[in-house]
Amino acid sequence: MSKSSKHPSDWSTNESNTGMSHMDSSTGADSPEPVAYVAPDVANREQKAVNRSKFLVFVTLLLAVCGVAAATYLLMEDEESDDFEASFAGLGSEVATVTRQKVDQLFSALDAYSTFIASEAKAESNSSWPFVSVSDFGLKSKKIAALIGVENPLFAIAPLVRDEEKDKWPSFVLETAPVWYQESIDNEGLNVTVEDYMNRTNLFVHQWVIVGNETVSVPTTVPGPAFPMAQGYPIKRRPGPTDNKGSMIYNYDFQAVPASADLINISHATLQPSIGFSRLPDRRPGKGGRLVVDSQIVQPIMDNGNFVGVLWLRLAWLEFFQNLNVDGIFGTTLVLRSNCEVEGAIRVLSYSIDGSSADFLGEIDAHDPKYDDQVVSKVILDPMLGSEDTPEGLCVPVLTLDLYPTDELAATFQTSKPTMYTIVVVAIFAFTSFVFLLYDYYVARRQRKFMERIVRQDQIVSNVFPTAIRDRLYESGQKGSKDDALFDPLGGGAGTAGSPLADLFPETTIIFADIAGFTAWSSAREPAHVFILLETIYGAFDKHAYRHSVFKVETVGDCYVAVAGLPEPDKDHAATVCRFARACVKTMKEITVKLEMTLGPDTSDLDLRVGIHSIPLTSHFKRSGQVTAGVLRGERSRFQLFGDTMNTAARMESTSDRNRIQVSQVTADLLVASGLSVWIIPRKSSVFVKGKGEMQTYWLNTKAAKGPKLPKSTNEIPTVSETLSNNSDSSRVQEGFDDEDLEGIEAMTKRERLVEYNVEVLTSLLQQIIASRADIVGNKPTSLSEIEGTIGTGDTVLEEFVPIIPLKRFDAGDLSKRQKASSIDIGEAAKNQLRNFLTNVASMYQDNPFHNFEHASHVTSSVKKLLARIVNVDHGNGLKMPTDSVDLVDMAGHSYGITSDPLTQFSVVFSAIIHDMDHPGVPNAQLVKENTRRAQIFKKSVAEQNSVELAWAMLMGEEYDALRACIYNTEEDLRRFRQLVVNTVMATDIVDKELQALRKARWESAFAETLIIQDESSNDCKATIVIEHLIQASDVAHTMQHWHIYKSWNEKFFLECYGAFKAGRADSDPSVNWYKGEIGFFDFYVIPLARKLESCGVFGVSSHEYLNYARSNRAEWAREGEKLVQQYLEKYEEMNNHQQ
Repeated sequence: MSKSSKHPSDWSTNESNTGMSHMDSSTGADSPEPVAYVAPDVANREQKAVNRSKFLVFVTLLLAVCGVAAATYLLMEDEESDDFEASFAGLGSEVATVTRQKVDQLFSALDAYSTFIASEAKAESNSSWPFVSVSDFGLKSKKIAALIGVENPLFAIAPLVRDEEKDKWPSFVLETAPVWYQESIDNEGLNVTVEDYMNRTNLFVHQWVIVGNETVSVPTTVPGPAFPMAQGYPIKRRPGPTDNKGSMIYNYDFQAVPASADLINISHATLQPSIGFSRLPDRRPGKGGRLVVDSQIVQPIMDNGNFVGVLWLRLAWLEFFQNLNVDGIFGTTLVLRSNCEVEGAIRVLSYSIDGSSADFLGEIDAHDPKYDDQVVSKVILDPMLGSEDTPEGLCVPVLTLDLYPTDELAATFQTSKPTMYTIVVVAIFAFTSFVFLLYDYYVARRQRKFMERIVRQDQIVSNVFPTAIRDRLYESGQKGSKDDALFDPLGGGAGTAGSPLADLFPETTIIFADIAGFTAWSSAREPAHVFILLETIYGAFDKHAYRHSVFKVETVGDCYVAVAGLPEPDKDHAATVCRFARACVKTMKEITVKLEMTLGPDTSDLDLRVGIHSIPLTSHFKRSGQVTAGVLRGERSRFQLFGDTMNTAARMESTSDRNRIQVSQVTADLLVASGLSVWIIPRKSSVFVKGKGEMQTYWLNTKAAKGPKLPKSTNEIPTVSETLSNNSDSSRVQEGFDDEDLEGIEAMTKRERLVEYNVEVLTSLLQQIIASRADIVGNKPTSLSEIEGTIGTGDTVLEEFVPIIPLKRFDAGDLSKRQKASSIDIGEAAKNQLRNFLTNVASMYQDNPFHNFEHASHVTSSVKKLLARIVNVDHGNGLKMPTDSVDLVDMAGHSYGITSDPLTQFSVVFSAIIHDMDHPGVPNAQLVKENTRRAQIFKKSVAEQNSVELAWAMLMGEEYDALRACIYNTEEDLRRFRQLVVNTVMATDIVDKELQALRKARWESAFAETLIIQDESSNDCKATIVIEHLIQASDVAHTMQHWHIYKSWNEKFFLECYGAFKAGRADSDPSVNWYKGEIGFFDFYVIPLARKLESCGVFGVSSHEYLNYARSNRAEWAREGEKLVQQYLEKYEEMNNHQQ
C-alpha cells in the first residue's frame, strides 16, 4: 500500500464561500518544527552588548600586544644591525689596509730584487747585458716569494736582445743553459737530466704558432728588440705545448704575447713597474687548470740607468687574498676594480673570502646590492703616472679594492635576542590578558549560570503559562515585595498577596485526549519504554498544538488536555480544536505503529480516545457553562482551567470510543454555524453523562465533504438536526475513522513489525557479546564447523537437559566493556541474516489464537523486562548500572552470574522467541495420543523439543554463518549456548509432572534457608533454576500483568482450546471447567511462581509487581470469570458463524 494522506481540502469549507482555510492534517516529517520557546530578548541584547565590549577589550589588548611586540623586535633588530655595520666597517678597513701594505711590500721587494739581479748578473758573468745570468736564480726567487707572501709564484728574467744580438743568443744559451738547468733540477728536486732539457730547448729566440692541429716553435717574427725568457722559476710547473716533462718556454719571446708586450713597453717607456690582468690557468691543486684572472707584473731592470731587461712575475690574486692573515675575516665579497677603459681590458674582478679560503667569483661585480651603503673602499695600487707618461693606446691601471659584507656574515650578528625580548614582552601582556580573561571567565561563568537558571526558569514558566499570563506574572513580581510573589509555598505570605491572576473566558473549546489501553500496556513495560512512548506522543501533540494555535493546558497521566480560544481569542476555536484533534488521532496511530518495532507487541493496539466541548458567546446560543482560567498560586503554581466546561469535556472523552472524537452538542452547533456540518455525525443513541443526564453527542467525521455556504446573519443559522436532515450528502456520512483515513500508516504487517522488534532486541545483546570478547571482530574459527555438525544429533532434545549449566565467571573488565556496546557494529551481513532468520521463525508459527508469533514476542518482552531488572539492579532500587568494581562484583553475585555473560541473556531471549515454533495448538498429551511422527520420536514435551530441533537446524544453515559468528566463537560458548537453549525451552513445559517435580526439588535444595556455603557450583545451580523460572513466568506473563492484558490473552487461549475441542482434538469441553481451572492455575502455579521470583531476590521490584498483579487478577477472575467464559463462548460462535 502506498503511503499517502488525505487531501486537506476534505477537511475545509469552500474558501470562496466561507473564507476559512483548509484544515491542516499533515503530520509528516516535512512539516516545519515549531519553536516552542524563545529566550527573552532583553537577556539576548544585554549578552550581545557584553560580548561586544569583551570583543573590543580583547581587540585593544591584542593590538597593544602586537604594537609593543613589533616595536621591541624592530628596536632590537636595529641594534643588531648597527653592531653589524660597525663591526664590518672595522674589519673591512683592516682588510683594505693590509692589502695595500702587501701590495706596497710586493713592489718594493720586486724593485730591490731587480736591482740585485742587475748587479749580481754582471758581476758573475763578466759580461754585459743581455749575455748575463744569475746563479741560483730559483733559490733567490723562492726567498723573494716568501718575503712577499706568494706561495706559487712564477718568476722570469727577460733581457732586452736587440736585432744585432739575436745571432749570438744561441751560443749564449748553449753555454749557460746547462748550468741553469742543473741548478733548477737540484733546487726543485726534479727527476730529469740536463740532457733531457737541452734536447727540448730551442736555442734561438722563438714564438709558438699553430700549424694545422699542432703548435710549433718558430723564430720570433716580432719586429724590434726581443725579450726572451733567459731564466725562470720554477721550471717543473711550466709544461710546454709539446712535452709536459720539461720547459719549452725557455727563450720564448715575451714580445710575442700582446698582454706581456704592452706591460714591457709601458715599463720601457716609463722606467716604472707595470701591472695588468691576464686570463691564465688556475695552477692550484685540484682546480683542473680552469681559467682565472691573475696579474702579470713587469719590473724594469736598470744597469747604470740603462733599461736592460725586465723581471716578470705572475701574481695569483686568489693566493694573495688567502694569505692576508686578517683575524675574523669571514663572509666578505672583495671587488677589485681597474680604471682602465681600453677596449678588451678587464675592469672588475670579484672574490669571496671566508677565513683562509678564497674563491674567484668571476669578471663581474658579484656583491649584494643591498650592502652598497656598507662598502669599504681603498686604492691599493696607483703608479702615479699621467696620461702623457703612458704610451699611446696603453693604460697603466689604478687598482681599487671594495669590500662588501654578505648574508652569511650578517647572519652571525643575527641572534635570538629580538625574538626573546619580543616573547618576554608578549608574555607579560599575555599574562596580564590571561589574568583579565580568567577573571572575566569566572565572572562570565557566574553570569552564564545565573542567566541559564533565569532562562530555564523563564522557559518553565513559558511552558506552563501562556505568554500573556507570563508577562503579567513578571509585571506583578516587579510591583510586589522582595519575596517571591509567585512560588510562596505557604500561601499566607506574599505568594497570595494582591489580586489573583484569573480571567473568565466566554468563548473556548476544550479537548481531552486519553490513550486507550495505556494502563494495561504500561504494566508489561520497562519504565524507560513507558516514558519513550509518552514523550514521543506528547511531543508530536505539542507540535500540532503549536501549528494550530492550540494551548496545551496539562497532561494528567496519559490524558492530554488542551484548549483554543484562550488566552488568545479565536472566533473559530471549535474548528481549530477539531483540526487539532484529527491530526492527533492520525499521528497517534502512526507513532504507535512505528514504536511497535522498538517497544514491542501490543504497542500498535493503543488508540486515542478524544472528547471535545465548547462555550459560545452569541445571543443565538444558550450558555452551557463557563471557563475560569488563571494562575493558582502557591507551591508548584501553574495555569489551570476550572468550570463546568472542563467537566463536560472530560465526560466527552470518557464516553467516547477508541480511535474516535466525540463532540458535544454545543461544539456541533458551532461547527454547523461555521458551515462545517459535514464534519459531524450524530451518535445513534444518546450518552448518559454523570451530572448531566442523557446528552446527544456527535462523532467528528473524517469523510466530510465541502460544507454549505455560511448564512448571512445569526438569525439564519440552522440547528444541527435541520442541517443534517437537509444535507444532500448525508447518505455518504460514515461513523468513526476507517482504514482509508490511515492509508499508508500500516505499510508493514504486524508480524513484520514484531520481527523488527525482536531484531532490535537480539542485536543489542549481540553487541554486548561482541564487546565482551578480546577479539572484537568476532570471527568464528573454522574448526567450529565440525563441532556444529555434531551438536544436537542425539535421539531427543530432552536427553540433553542438565540440572546445572556452568556459566561464565565474572569479569569486571568484560562488564565495563559492555557499557559501550551500543557503539559496536555487528555487521550488515549478520544483521540481515538475523532479520531473515526471525522472519523464517515467524513464518513457522501456526495461525493459532494463542500459540502464535505475537505471543512469542509478548514472552520475549517479558523476558527482556526481567533481564533488565537483573542487569540494572543497584542495591534493590533498580535505577542504574554500577560502575564501581565492588558494586560490579556484588551485582554479579546478586544475579548468580547471569549478568556476567551476555551470551546467557541472549540465549534466554532467543529461547523465548522460538519456544512455540510450529505449535499445533493442542497440548503435548493430545499429540502423544494422536501418535504423530514427532510424538513417536520425542515421547514427551513434544512441542517444546520440536521447536528446539526446528530452530537449531535452521540456525545451523550455511546462510546464517555470520550470525553464528556473532553468537559464539569458541567451542565452550557454542556448547553453553546450546545447553541454555535446551534447558530454557524445556522449562516451558509446565504440564510434565516429572520435570516439574525435578525443578521443585532443585529449587528447594538450592534456595534452602540452611544453605550457608556459596561456591561456583551453587551459583550455577541457582542461576540455572532462576533462568528456568524466568522463562516460565514470561510464558504466562499475561497472568501477572494488568487485568486487560490477562483477559485478552486468556480469551485467546480459551478460543484455541475450545477450537481444538470442536475440531475433535480434545476429550473434554474446556468451557465446563475453565472458570475453576483458572482459579486453580492461579493458586497452584502462577502465584507460587511469582512468590519464587520474589524470594530469589534477583528481579528487584518487578517480582513484587508480578505477585501483586497475579493476586489482583485472581481476585478479579473470581468475580468476573464465569461471565467472561460465557462471553468467550459467544465470541467463538460469532467468529464461527462469520467464517461460515
